[in-house]
Amino acid sequence: MSNVDSFTSKSMLEVNGKNYEIFRLDAVEGSQKLPFSLKVLLENLLRTEDGANITADHIRTLAAWDPKAAPSHEIQFTPARVVMQDFTGVPCIVDLATMREAVKELGGDPNKVNPLAPAELVIDHSVQIDSFGNANAIERNMDIEYQRNGERYQFLRWGQTAFDDFKVVPPGMGIVHQVNIEYLARVIMPREVDGVLRAYPDTLVGTDSHTTMVNGLGVLGWGVGGIEAEAAMLGQPVSMLIPPVVGFKLTGEIPSGVTATDVVLTITDMLRQHGVVGKFVEFYGKGVSAVPLANRATIGNMSPEFGSTAAMFPIDQVTMDYLRLTGRDEEQMALVETYAKEQGLWHDPEAEIEFSEYLELDLSTVVPSISGPKRPQDRIELSDAKSQFAKDIHNYAQPGDEQKSAPVATADGREFELANGAVAIASITSCTNTSNPSVMMAAGLLARKAREKGLNSKPWVKTSIAPGSKVVTEYYEKAGLIPDLEALNFYIVGYGCTTCIGNSGPLEEEISQSIQDNDLSVSAVLSGNRNFEGRISPDVKMNYLASPPLVIAYALAGTMDFDFEGQPLGQDTDGNDVYLKDIWPAPEEIEELIQSSISTDMFTTEYGTIFDGDDRWKALDTPAGNVFEWEDSSTYVRKPPYFDGMTLETSPVEDVTGARVLAKLGDSVTTDHISPAGSFKADTPAGRYLVENGVERKDFNSYGSRRGNHEVMIRGTFANIRLQNQLLDGVQGGFTRDFTQEGAPQTTIYDASQNYQAAGIPLVVLGGKEYGSGSSRDWAAKGTKLLGVAAVISESFERIHRSNLIGMGVLPMQFPAGENAESLGLDGTETFDISGVTELNEGKTPSTLHVTATKEDGTKVEFDAVLRIDTPGEADYYRNGGILQYVLRQLATA
Repeated sequence: MSNVDSFTSKSMLEVNGKNYEIFRLDAVEGSQKLPFSLKVLLENLLRTEDGANITADHIRTLAAWDPKAAPSHEIQFTPARVVMQDFTGVPCIVDLATMREAVKELGGDPNKVNPLAPAELVIDHSVQIDSFGNANAIERNMDIEYQRNGERYQFLRWGQTAFDDFKVVPPGMGIVHQVNIEYLARVIMPREVDGVLRAYPDTLVGTDSHTTMVNGLGVLGWGVGGIEAEAAMLGQPVSMLIPPVVGFKLTGEIPSGVTATDVVLTITDMLRQHGVVGKFVEFYGKGVSAVPLANRATIGNMSPEFGSTAAMFPIDQVTMDYLRLTGRDEEQMALVETYAKEQGLWHDPEAEIEFSEYLELDLSTVVPSISGPKRPQDRIELSDAKSQFAKDIHNYAQPGDEQKSAPVATADGREFELANGAVAIASITSCTNTSNPSVMMAAGLLARKAREKGLNSKPWVKTSIAPGSKVVTEYYEKAGLIPDLEALNFYIVGYGCTTCIGNSGPLEEEISQSIQDNDLSVSAVLSGNRNFEGRISPDVKMNYLASPPLVIAYALAGTMDFDFEGQPLGQDTDGNDVYLKDIWPAPEEIEELIQSSISTDMFTTEYGTIFDGDDRWKALDTPAGNVFEWEDSSTYVRKPPYFDGMTLETSPVEDVTGARVLAKLGDSVTTDHISPAGSFKADTPAGRYLVENGVERKDFNSYGSRRGNHEVMIRGTFANIRLQNQLLDGVQGGFTRDFTQEGAPQTTIYDASQNYQAAGIPLVVLGGKEYGSGSSRDWAAKGTKLLGVAAVISESFERIHRSNLIGMGVLPMQFPAGENAESLGLDGTETFDISGVTELNEGKTPSTLHVTATKEDGTKVEFDAVLRIDTPGEADYYRNGGILQYVLRQLATA
């Protein structure tokens, strides 16, 4: 059914009397044997084939995919839509607004800068837990949120009116990924194209790594940096290599007492050990149909934690039942089922699909688990938690101080002893688990049973619940669980990511002061997906991921130095010891409560007005016009410098000469270490900038809320309080040595970078394994570029950050296999020259670049570093100075 030049794959599909144009997968020989995820990519190529960027050869290559071959074939993936959260979405819209001005200055039409695919932004990252433990917490936190973020919200409302096909979900509605699976996701996309109604798989990229949550719904999508998302919105395909696909077989059933969180922490541990970075993971086999949709979404959500690009479940009856539960209309559901079955995208448990690699998990072997104290993949069986804590505390407390404690007296009369390992924060938060009724109901039931036994949270624990959608509150109310949770001090504090992204809010002043004065190593327990160092709270050193019921259990215990099997949580009213097993709800209880308390009308009611917002949103004064009028006095939204001095012609790229090392870093440096996140203090470069611009300390807000101001963000790049720059001995935080000054004294990374740039000296960063793992933070790359870094040389990169560095015009390079900075004898005091870059001007992409590191005594270390520009498209971006410059030149000359 194909000819030499292109595929004849268009056809019409009738669904309940309505005709849709589709692109038939069976027009391509070999398509039916592909894994589900690659079938979706194949349809994408068929639909976007243009004979130039996407050709018949690309389609044949994908159809003939060799599961055992190393990735080598580039394809162009065009997502159906883009989803954003506000931290990354604000700079996206700032950049689009800036591009409108730049296009106009280059002689083009500013109105051409518009999303060409549906773009939806959910404001979910800005609410902080300032108020907790009381019935007014949610209203108080939202009031403060609007006070802090009014400028940003006005700007986003302007964007909603200025740009076509761009919608904003206002604050207080839910978490982006939960809103995505419960409402935004189409599964199969109906869209009018050139006057014809067309149907095709719903695909997306999102400006948050946990976009993969939607994989549980059979929707292919993953997290990208804001840089790539902007390009996708403007019609640029995502350049990618056809990935390996790891087949993951699930068998057996989850035992009593084990939660979906335990399953996902086990899968995270397995896949991180196996190694799936840059790969798709796909769940298959007869066991798939036994996995509830909420559990699928929980597993998909954690894809960034185990490192894969996506973690897919196919479309099946479980998908349809979930779409019906969440209130999707019958016409859409009929389209999903008919299209999926017609195109071979409906799950067939008997199908023989060949994968690149295979893994299997018998769910009956999963045991209760937590992860920590600093990485999601560091799984600990709950029965070993106390003994593991005893080992880990040595990494956080001074020798001999492991049992250290200090007395605390609060203003409201509480007095207690605060010890190392104390649980200072217990937070039910994050899309990962708040979208899953089984674990949320388990938490509520555990609270009910604890209340009946007379137990309560310890007085030093900051407790909170931040659901991912208002539906959770609806079914909690219907189930009568709200009073039980509140009796244990677990009040709803907002609808947003809160603790999981560092918006845990301040600890009570007396507790914080005691932690600082006595150098205590306290803990946070959260039902989230991220527990990296320095992320949750500046007062907390050890962070643990746990299921929602275990979050409550740890609030009752009050410490990580606790054995739930051997130690009682307290005594009941008769003086009998109460253990965790005594209050843990049975699976039958949970399921019965789910069936009696959750209904479709909850979803249709809450999502029926999702874009309207509350009175605060409606009262915002919204600017008008197609070009934004920047306020010079704004400390939230400022015009960035990316296009300053830009011309239509590209300048030749140059070799790097005389570069100095800004930071020498070890393994597992995450985007949290690099990108500004969480709160910051007045004596930091970002704090000093705000103070100089008349902002009081109480109004600093978080780094994430100020992502639209490059001046704040540059100053916060590499400023994480837990950063270990090996140029300095025994110093944590955003500091380095400044080799422009005599004696190379210690200073902040930002101040040193300003001196280097003033002297015309380029910079490099040296890293270890898994450099840039973590969230898809555009500012990890933007900040790196604006600090003057020309290249990052590491042992290996996480996928998104490597791509984002190229998108900002920074060279990602890897040490030769088996080598690193230490083995080569590099200590960071050298001067670096990098040659071979100029080959890119000739249309070539060299596989390696030659590096010469000259030490202070004149001796040289030379090696060939692997250049991680992996595709021709990435080479084009780098030659243009970045992806935004590339797109801008295309728009200005169109």
